[in-house]
Amino acid sequence: MKTITSRDNAQYKDLKHLAGSSQARRKAGRTLLDGVHLCQAWIQLRGMPEQCIVSESALANPEVADIVSQLEAQRAHVTALPDALYHAVSQVEHGVGLMFLIATPERAVPDALTVSSVLLDNVQDPGNVGSILRSAAAAGIEQVFCSAGTAFCWSPKVLRAAMGAHFVLDIFENVDLAPLVSSSRVPTLATSGYATQRLYDVDLRQPVAWLFGHEGQGVADDLLAMATHQVVIPHAGQVESLNVAACAAVCFFEQLRQNHV
Repeated sequence: MKTITSRDNAQYKDLKHLAGSSQARRKAGRTLLDGVHLCQAWIQLRGMPEQCIVSESALANPEVADIVSQLEAQRAHVTALPDALYHAVSQVEHGVGLMFLIATPERAVPDALTVSSVLLDNVQDPGNVGSILRSAAAAGIEQVFCSAGTAFCWSPKVLRAAMGAHFVLDIFENVDLAPLVSSSRVPTLATSGYATQRLYDVDLRQPVAWLFGHEGQGVADDLLAMATHQVVIPHAGQVESLNVAACAAVCFFEQLRQNHV
């Protein structure tokens, strides 16, 4: 186990830069998983991290110590930081003191949509994006495509909200959604508060691509016009509409319900 004690250490400066800047994470192709749950999920689903960073006080935590022991047995790189240095890097308040440095998975965008997937058009709130990823993974959806205006999926807030969903999904970012919709080999369903077709009246017993839009403006008009179906989720009460993450969850699990009746 390596120990870094100086704020001037080059490796420590790199970690701090990654922690505080989405632009730095994009450029480096690296991100940080902060917390025991995300780190355990990564080990179970993806294997060893590039590096484990642990606070000195966290080594007294049996759960953290067990993870560190597993990593060291596999000859993974483990770096300990004094608590003050660790907390300057961590984005989690009152966290347990464990994070992984990983390479952000990169994949080539497929030529056409052929399996159940999610397309996010300018969904800007990290919490919403993370919740959508979590619901998609829970419903068995395989692919997520994000436009350039959508929140960075590997940011700390999205990672925390998704609770490990990243590791079972194929996530594509900075995607031009229009060619995907136009060449899709599966039906594309866009949600719209102005649609007349109800979600529950659409046959979802097949792979479909779900298209969700900006929290305030919804799906862009050009994409909306290209969709196979425009659907609305009926609701009672005085609220104008559902939050986009709640809307996505309803859609995903209606598809799941129809396929398991």
